Amino acid sequence: METNNTTLSYLPVGIFGAVMGLTGLAVAWRLAHLHFGVPLWISQAIGVAAIAVFVALMLAYGVKAYAGWDAVRAEFQHPIASNLFGTPMISLLLLPLVLADYSLALARLSWLLGAVGMTTLAWVIVLRWLTLRQTATHIAPAWIVPVVGMLDVPLAVPALQWQGLHEVMVFGLAVGLFFAVPLFTLIFQRLALEEALPAPLQPSLLILVAPFAVGFSAYVTTTGHIDLFAQALYMLMLFVLAVLLGRLRHLPQCSPFRVSWWAASFPLAASAGAAIRYAGQAANPVADAIALLLLAIASVTIVAFLAQTLGGVARGRLKALA
Repeated sequence: METNNTTLSYLPVGIFGAVMGLTGLAVAWRLAHLHFGVPLWISQAIGVAAIAVFVALMLAYGVKAYAGWDAVRAEFQHPIASNLFGTPMISLLLLPLVLADYSLALARLSWLLGAVGMTTLAWVIVLRWLTLRQTATHIAPAWIVPVVGMLDVPLAVPALQWQGLHEVMVFGLAVGLFFAVPLFTLIFQRLALEEALPAPLQPSLLILVAPFAVGFSAYVTTTGHIDLFAQALYMLMLFVLAVLLGRLRHLPQCSPFRVSWWAASFPLAASAGAAIRYAGQAANPVADAIALLLLAIASVTIVAFLAQTLGGVARGRLKALA
């Protein structure tokens, strides 16, 4: 079936990164409520926004799929874009952190769909990597999403009040951490030796922070404490984040906003959440200052992305932003 602009054929699946970013920010502000005593309603409002955006994007992408399945198939076969099919799966894994306050049954359903979908996608993508020959120019930060995204499996489990899921948490943690090492190495090599990423994809470099930020939170959630390995993940997160923020500091002035920039939102929110978790144990003013700084950076960035996206939709420019 042919597609056209009115059927949202141009809508990229990676736009679900907006749900990830908003949900991660809601969790970060909830942690800030517990540690710093900020008002809880901030986290709740962001969480409601995340749910609303997820519903809207599911409907929009459903229209795209119904009107022209070939467009979805082509996206899934693309060597880079296919990896971003992990974004709706990760959204389903993160939303229970918000949904559990309203409906435990809905939170469990969302997590179950996300866990099954994420595991299946990781299997398919790894099998594809081992079956089809890849080229250096196809290697991109988005490669981290479908497999290292397994680190998101443990995060919402405590909120589900389900017994017997510890092994599932360990499974997600193990797969995510194991594949993070070779993928980070491949991507770093590609960035150092090949041509630079196009400007609209530059913010996706922040995905490289996710293995450390999400890895820290997933490890602490699974083990129940912050040990030396968790501290190492946190310190690596700070170093990689500092490098990448320095690399991207001039991007807003030299490149117009694109919805692909949403790829940067969740790593920033996850970094803020990890920093607040760490500050809760470190109990020193330096850790608190770092946590507040990262929360401010994540909040300002995500609000700016949301304003740009909603403004584009209101002006009928979503296709241009995509």
